[in-house]
Amino acid sequence: MSDVSDEARDFDRMWADLAPVGRDGRTGGYHRFAWTREDHTLREWFAGECARLGLDLTEDRFGNQWAWWGDPDREPGRGVVVGSHLDSVPDGGAFDGPLGVVSSLATVESLQRNGFRPTRPIAVVNFGDEEGARFGVACAGSRVITGALTADRALGLTDADGVSMGEALQRAGRSTDLGPDRETLSRVGAFVELHVEQGRALADLDPATSAVAVGTDIWPHGRWRIELPGAANHAGTTRIEDRDDALLKAAQVVLAARQQAERHGCVATVGRMSVQPNGINAVPAHVTTFLDARGSDADAVRSAVADVREVVGSLAGAMHEESWTPSTPFDADLSERVRRVLGGVPTLGTGAGHDAGILANAGVPTAMIFVRNPTGISHAPTEFAESADCHVGVRALTAVVADLAGEV
Repeated sequence: MSDVSDEARDFDRMWADLAPVGRDGRTGGYHRFAWTREDHTLREWFAGECARLGLDLTEDRFGNQWAWWGDPDREPGRGVVVGSHLDSVPDGGAFDGPLGVVSSLATVESLQRNGFRPTRPIAVVNFGDEEGARFGVACAGSRVITGALTADRALGLTDADGVSMGEALQRAGRSTDLGPDRETLSRVGAFVELHVEQGRALADLDPATSAVAVGTDIWPHGRWRIELPGAANHAGTTRIEDRDDALLKAAQVVLAARQQAERHGCVATVGRMSVQPNGINAVPAHVTTFLDARGSDADAVRSAVADVREVVGSLAGAMHEESWTPSTPFDADLSERVRRVLGGVPTLGTGAGHDAGILANAGVPTAMIFVRNPTGISHAPTEFAESADCHVGVRALTAVVADLAGEV
């Protein structure tokens, strides 16, 4: 007889179903961006799994999907919500986001199979555009419904091809009536997001210690768009001293970001760049690039960004804040309850942003569970978690939901 649990089989089946969607056969990485064909396929998959489990699927004013077991409007503010996101960064890993969604669906299936009768409504949520890979603002779905990102600004964001979010929504047959959704948020009494660890803190412990940890907080972090002007010219005939090369300016900004991060004790990355006219034999006339900066100390992050801004200004460029999320502690009582249920597992802070952080800043009691990442690599095709650890994560989340939704 197989010693594989029903919960593990449920997880493995759903994981296998998701594996091909948006996967690049050359690199093994994923390209699952908001409001694309791949995104539509993921949303349809989620809807199908929720229908199979008999959950009532609704959408909020951004299009985030909420699948309810029980009536969330009968007792507003009592809902126990789990879930994460299904989109990815460019050439990203399989686990960042989908691990939380699949684990949450497997949790509900496990509870149903075992005859659990919730005294509080339970939901699985699939947040849209968490990574911000297409339009540049992370956690757009949760930011819009909490009011942290205005509808006008969201609709006006553009991707690398100049397509605005508003246009992308229309092309996908979606509503552009975005905005805060207090009705949806009023249903949530607790949100617990399970996520792969995006570092190797757990792996560096005794391997027998724990495959999971409870989150304590998210570091403050932000994104800035940087515009750098130059002048187009012929790459072969223009003298070096006559060139106004926007890409050369961008290189100075990249170096400045690294230097200021080291100086102020935080991290900063320039990881996306658009060059115009983008010709091999043309001097670059304009560069748009993005700075991502984070750290455990908000003042240190802000100081590093201010120093980079000075460099940008000296190059006749402009720097615009796209998003800023302050230091985000998770709900202490909820987190301690989760940790108690799990038997006193380790606790971890994180430099990665999550929808859980946006909801926490909006006043929703929120906690996170991290699943061990043996390499610490994330946002890359080699992102990984052992199957056995993923199964431990499902059992942990199931125990937590049973505890929270079983209370009278």
